[in-house]
Amino acid sequence: MTLEGWRLLLNRAIFIPQRYVMGILGLFALANSFTMRVCLSMTITQMVKKTAHQIHITGETCADPDDIIKGNSTAIIKYHGQYDWDEATQGLLLSAFYYGYVLTHLPGGLLAERFGGKWTVGLGLLSTSIATVITPWAVSIGGAIGLFVIRVIEGFGEGPVTPACVLLLARWVPPSERSRFGAMIFGGAQVGNIVGPYLSGILLANGGHWANVFYVFGTLGIIWFVFWALLCYNTPNDHPFISEQEKEYLNNNIEASALHRKLDPVPFKAILRSAPLWVLVLAAIGHDAGYFAMITDLPKYFSDVLKFNIKETGVMSAIPYVAMYIFSFIFAALCDLCIRKKWHSITTGRKLYTTIAATIPAILIILASYSGCNRIQAVALFIVSMAFMAGFYSSVKINAMDIAPNYAGTCSAIVNGIGAVSGIVTPYLIGLLTPNQTIGQWRIAFWFVFVTLVGTNILYLIWGSGEQQWWDDIEKLGYPESWKHGPLKKNPKNLEKTVMRPIRNHSAVVEK
Repeated sequence: MTLEGWRLLLNRAIFIPQRYVMGILGLFALANSFTMRVCLSMTITQMVKKTAHQIHITGETCADPDDIIKGNSTAIIKYHGQYDWDEATQGLLLSAFYYGYVLTHLPGGLLAERFGGKWTVGLGLLSTSIATVITPWAVSIGGAIGLFVIRVIEGFGEGPVTPACVLLLARWVPPSERSRFGAMIFGGAQVGNIVGPYLSGILLANGGHWANVFYVFGTLGIIWFVFWALLCYNTPNDHPFISEQEKEYLNNNIEASALHRKLDPVPFKAILRSAPLWVLVLAAIGHDAGYFAMITDLPKYFSDVLKFNIKETGVMSAIPYVAMYIFSFIFAALCDLCIRKKWHSITTGRKLYTTIAATIPAILIILASYSGCNRIQAVALFIVSMAFMAGFYSSVKINAMDIAPNYAGTCSAIVNGIGAVSGIVTPYLIGLLTPNQTIGQWRIAFWFVFVTLVGTNILYLIWGSGEQQWWDDIEKLGYPESWKHGPLKKNPKNLEKTVMRPIRNHSAVVEK
């Protein structure tokens, strides 16, 4: 049979639309990326020695009959783990991933635009998967330094994943289907946050070695890459066995959305002076401070403070993200409904759900820290706090598409990349603030999260916007009267002197 014959046979045999294949594998891409990102939060509790001798715990602690034998003033903590890393070192190790992640976020988006999203996502996650598999070896030869280096390498690999997935969505999914495909693919992050701690708890229970966690998640990532390489392509026109009917449908609808029209160079001169963009960056920093504190340090709080065993820690660490995953769809549907019915504007909606997602979780996290050793109350408060934090998916996470639909990729990379700096600062700072893992020390750490969430939200309420910014489409919106920094685009007529006159109704730009 000829090659064309095989292609026709595959066209008839494969009845699933190929954009759904891309969507499902994209979901697993995000899920794998987050399992590999968060697995250290669980394993580090089993890698580190608690203590080698009797110690006096001066702060408030919770008793565990399995691990602690209490006397009048002394707590004897059983020995487990093999590495003598203090809390500051552990915080640095938990933040190491984000050093690499921040550096490759924007370059990853540019690579995806030049070489395509398929290989940017695929090779990025493959490198992270291989690094995850060899993590135990790196630790065995380099200790904390080896672990730090390998985690930075993992961050390098994952940095391009989100902007490259956005590009694939733009090239594969018509506008009328983007909401559900976006929820499908980026919901994979919460799937990873659920599966990662839960499966880690099972692998570590009953004396399971911590290295097995890295072997399992790294291998799953490599297996995913094989399917991704064989079944996904940069565009519908590149796909060798997509049906002609689906290809025609996608070409007609995606081209009609003007996504492929040639844009002017990114207007960095205006972007760097844009208040709505920078308060969005600050809101992302606040969100990420709270979010990364939960995904990196919550397992340590459950294990070292509330004294859950490792299997219970896995379950308790996963449940908040189940709530967040469910409520992300509820908040998104409610926000879209209110905007569609014109009950509030896009700007009001973004500010409303940012406030819900920042202030309510901040208050609940503080209340959890004051619940002391009441496990049920603390866990319930953390679960509800993460459920409300899902409001960020209807606000901060998509606001870049409101203010700059034409340059959403670049703006999203700036917002997400700078926001991820919280992933560097937060775990390390929490490690410094909690040297003895007492409730009082953790309470101070949670107050830091509270101030960051609420403070950045206030700034967003003042300067945030849901309206398209003038620099995103100068031909349509014109230059503001306050703009005194020269034209942002070349004169198509190649005239040397062109003065752009702002039009009050922003309907056009006139040359004089």
